[in-house]
Amino acid sequence: MKILIINGPNLNLLGKREPEVYGSTSFEEYFEELKSTFSEVELHYYQSNVEGELINKIHEVGFSFDAILLNAGGYTHTSVAISDAIAGVTTPTLEVHISNIYKREEFRHKSIISKSCVGMISGLGLKGYELGIRYFL
Repeated sequence: MKILIINGPNLNLLGKREPEVYGSTSFEEYFEELKSTFSEVELHYYQSNVEGELINKIHEVGFSFDAILLNAGGYTHTSVAISDAIAGVTTPTLEVHISNIYKREEFRHKSIISKSCVGMISGLGLKGYELGIRYFL
């Protein structure tokens, strides 16, 4: 099984940015843990702060991978183009959020990408990625 984790804008700052919200572990450190836990899965990771690059990556793997876990960051609430990219490929995508978007500012309560995803995990910290992988397994 091939699974790609895609993180969007500002998630490259995990471990440094707002540790009270996002924790103190970098995603690169956590990704190593995931690879160890799921050694039977071919896990890939991609992060970009640029909307078009996220779309290009979805297009690139969206017909050949078994699953995508997508944390679109702030683009969750603004990007029709990312939603359309998810809808345009055959690989199922699961939306993941580290924080509980419904306990945050009201503008974060609406996800534009949800309608194109198989589901959403929100508010369980980095554990949400592990749960997403388990869902696809």
